[in-house]
Amino acid sequence: MSERKRIILDVDTGIDDALAILYLLKAKEAHVEGIIAGFGNVDAELAAENTLKIVELADCGYEVPVLVGAKAPLIRAWKGPVTHIHGENGIGNVELPKPKQAVSTEHPSVFLSRLANTYPGEITLVTVGRMTNLANALAHDPSLKEKLKEVVVMGGAIRVPGNVTPVVEANMGGDPEAAYFVVESGIPLTLVSLDVTMKTRLTLAHLGVLERIAAPERSQIVRTVRELLTFRLEAYAKSNGITDGSPLHDPLAVAVALDPTLVETEQLHVAIECKGSVSAGATIADMRAVPRVGRVLTTCRSVDAERFIKRFVAVLAGRDEEEVTWNL
Repeated sequence: MSERKRIILDVDTGIDDALAILYLLKAKEAHVEGIIAGFGNVDAELAAENTLKIVELADCGYEVPVLVGAKAPLIRAWKGPVTHIHGENGIGNVELPKPKQAVSTEHPSVFLSRLANTYPGEITLVTVGRMTNLANALAHDPSLKEKLKEVVVMGGAIRVPGNVTPVVEANMGGDPEAAYFVVESGIPLTLVSLDVTMKTRLTLAHLGVLERIAAPERSQIVRTVRELLTFRLEAYAKSNGITDGSPLHDPLAVAVALDPTLVETEQLHVAIECKGSVSAGATIADMRAVPRVGRVLTTCRSVDAERFIKRFVAVLAGRDEEEVTWNL
């Protein structure tokens, strides 16, 4: 256990969240202490149900508590599920067995505080949904800033376009005030933004390699991954005109939490914009010689996409990275 990172994952389980959960639960270097599911791609209750289904599919060999998190942004109305990207049920309309495990009744803020106090300096929090749960937890227990080992966030767009407006990424835009509160709290953050996630595109050819090399006991996982990504690829092509693969947004964030060498990082002053019909949720980096705006965050500038995708395939296949060879 001492060699495995203690991870708490915060999700809004749609397709890429599901892939991130599978990756994390099958990664040998991670121990998932719990998963908090909030609104975003789907409503919080469905996100929790989807999470339980994926946890049971992963069959990681230990119990992973799943909690229901925030049901709406801090002060705004939730705009509803993202069915055109994630399907009616959030996981590409893939039907999985009803989960046997029930959701935990513990409040997410209490859970985060309790784990951080039980394992001070050992918990890595990875948020791949809206930042509402973390904002609530920091309001409940400001000492989390010192007690969490690190916080890795999938979100933002620094030097690239957004995916919900020209300048806004979905997780930041889904609750700008929560993102603002978290950033301004001063808690150390690593921002895994669209700058790098859009470069990690899984193709049908990659899926073919996964299917070819997967261990026999991973067959159900592999079938589910194909169904999820087939839906995702079609959705991306229709909505964004992207036809060369599905960006692995959330899986990259959890992979970076486990291995920061997958990305090249840069310290930047970043501010979260909360106003404007187009700019609410924008991650604005002050790149002037003498920055005067924002808090210092660790931002991702580039990614070794080839190495990450190979690792992603290897982990899901139950193989070593050396066994993954491309013939695309």
